[in-house]
Amino acid sequence: MRVIEGATDSDERLRGLEAVTDAALSHLGVDELLSELLDRVFELLQVDTAVILLLDPHARQLVATAAKGLDQEFRPGVRVPVGRGFVGRIARDRRPLIIDDIAEETDTSNLVRGGGVRSLLGVPIFGGGELAGVLHVGSVRPRAFSVNDVRLLEMVADRASVATHTRAGTVDRDTALALQRSLLPTALAAVPGVEMAARYLPGHDSGVGGDWYDVFSLPSGWLGVVVGDVSGHGLAAAVVMGRLRSALRAYALICSDPADALTHLDAKVHHFETGNLATVLYAMIPPTRDSIHISLAGHPPPVLVDADDHVAFLEAHTDVPLGMGHPATDRRTTVVDFPPGALLVCYTDGLVERRRESIDVGLDRLRATVWAGQPDEVCTALMLVVGEERPTDDTALLAIRRSGPPPRRVLLDEAFDRAGVASLRRRVADEAARHGMADEAADDFVAAVNEVMTNAIRHGGGAGTLRLLLADDAGLVSEVRDRGAGFPAAAFLARVERPVPSSTGGMGLWIAQQTSRLHIESGPTGTLVRITAAG
Repeated sequence: MRVIEGATDSDERLRGLEAVTDAALSHLGVDELLSELLDRVFELLQVDTAVILLLDPHARQLVATAAKGLDQEFRPGVRVPVGRGFVGRIARDRRPLIIDDIAEETDTSNLVRGGGVRSLLGVPIFGGGELAGVLHVGSVRPRAFSVNDVRLLEMVADRASVATHTRAGTVDRDTALALQRSLLPTALAAVPGVEMAARYLPGHDSGVGGDWYDVFSLPSGWLGVVVGDVSGHGLAAAVVMGRLRSALRAYALICSDPADALTHLDAKVHHFETGNLATVLYAMIPPTRDSIHISLAGHPPPVLVDADDHVAFLEAHTDVPLGMGHPATDRRTTVVDFPPGALLVCYTDGLVERRRESIDVGLDRLRATVWAGQPDEVCTALMLVVGEERPTDDTALLAIRRSGPPPRRVLLDEAFDRAGVASLRRRVADEAARHGMADEAADDFVAAVNEVMTNAIRHGGGAGTLRLLLADDAGLVSEVRDRGAGFPAAAFLARVERPVPSSTGGMGLWIAQQTSRLHIESGPTGTLVRITAAG
């Protein structure tokens, strides 16, 4: 047995270098590259066997991956412990090894003795300065391998290390994809009281990263909503993401406040995930679905769109990310209203950040794109905006809309006084015609709105405001507000002045008869009269 300590260059080495660094090899897949390298080793060194074993670092074993010349003696997946036998010693000592006559060896592995081999040469394969495997060749005739043979085989090992690195990356990517698919379902479960949709867009070739979204029902009936972003990309970030997701679900079962759950999660990151950072949004929505309790750990604030398409970034306290400095104990929860038809859009920064662009530009783009529509349609629209250029970061997106009346579009929103009633009456008539109301129904609706505006002038301080809305489920809706002292609904029905031809009573009863719904809210600051057009 000979251990090689040094060597000299030669023309033969240079010719070998040219053969094993052929640019054409860079276009081959991993398995094809390893096979081609072994073919070239056969030609260059005139050997009878060649084997590549890759290191499993967790088991500290070498795994047979590719071979040539062993025929029936080779079985992929055979494992050899580091330190045991010929290849195990090469891996342990991390230097080349020559055996002139295998008869003097006790190693009986078919990976070594297969094919009637008499002489052996093996070298370690390195990747990024770390051991990646072993490459060895054999001759059926007794042979004294030279220093140049060793150096040439080391060059082949260098090329093999590129393939092993690619292979490891492929395994990591496949593993991370499987992990992420298990954690990010393509369809969210149906939950009473809300509609939901989500998207995940990788920003790197690995196709995976540390961004995630999660929605879960708690035993109390509350709904947990999570969007998070672990720093980094690839398998490492995806693994940390999976741990944080599972831990937060556990903390959600024992914490009734989002800030408390994130405090526990922060402690977990500091103790078990040292060196990692993550931003997380955790919100809880009660069984009534009428509010959002939210805590932000360094995460971008979500967008809340009301049923009238008013868009605003949630004014919630933003605390430090998880894993930053000492564990934070003063995290805060903000409570906001979640009215029927409103849409909550939660996202990671990949949705709004672009290279060479201010974050404000991305936030404005988000604000201009969202509306209180179907969550799936809103998510699709946002993905189209993101997809206009290749993203540089992963993106997780989750949209949740509270079930309720469909969004209403504002057609008119005007203040009026006595002089403005006639003009607004004509505009209401125009909108009724434009939206296809039958002539008789339109006349009744316009007359009813006119009477309510007139009443506001006479009894509501001489002025009022009119909002005309278009609702998908109800057609035209008029809302007239005045600054009168306020009347109960029954009193309003009597106080509308204009009489109907067959009665000396007020127009209020006539309005109630001629419209689909009449709703009155009256209080110290004034009166709201909502009229929904008859179908």
